[in-house]
Amino acid sequence: MTINNKNFPTSNSHHKIPLSKRKALRIVETSYLASATSLIWIALYYLPVGGAIFRLALPLPLILLQVRRGSKAGIEGVTLCVMLLIALMGPLRGPLVLFPYGFISLWLGYSWQKGFNWWLSWSVGVFIGTLGFLIRVFVLSVLVGENLWVIITRAGASLLEKGIDLFNLSFYPDMMQVQFVALCLIITQEIVYVLCLHALAYWIFPRLKASIPEPPALIDSFISLDPL
Repeated sequence: MTINNKNFPTSNSHHKIPLSKRKALRIVETSYLASATSLIWIALYYLPVGGAIFRLALPLPLILLQVRRGSKAGIEGVTLCVMLLIALMGPLRGPLVLFPYGFISLWLGYSWQKGFNWWLSWSVGVFIGTLGFLIRVFVLSVLVGENLWVIITRAGASLLEKGIDLFNLSFYPDMMQVQFVALCLIITQEIVYVLCLHALAYWIFPRLKASIPEPPALIDSFISLDPL
């Protein structure tokens, strides 16, 4: 009587290949940093104080993940963050973290990992931030049932009025000029915001065994703290 060994699984088939240390660290870092980003977003969305600090801190965990573990880990971190926020905040408010913070984190993480200079990472980051801000305003306007762009337009009109009064001009801006000033305010905000992200990462990341390219000589004097 013969026994067909093909009908009996070998004992080795029950044992899975263990994860390497590098893969295990990537999984742990991805989960923790994505969770940290989700908590910061929830705090930014619901807490009445600390908004400026939360905005600056929000993209940094996912940027750090991508600089340390590569683009694949960065995409996984952003995806996991969005899934967590969808579960906690719903399918509409959760994905708003992508505009612009999620996409900014992906871009800055990729550009710093590849060693791009600050002018490139900064300029593209400003474009992503401006576009993401406009998308977020549109989505929030749909959610609340009001046109939130009016608030930004009023800020632009107020700035124009102060400039006219300051220089004693006989000038009456039309709606197109007010809209242009409002857009310039958003771009200026993003210029400052993305530059602050560069500066914070330059100071903090080397202590976390991650590094970013050196700042250009033109703005090196503004970032004079020793990163090491």
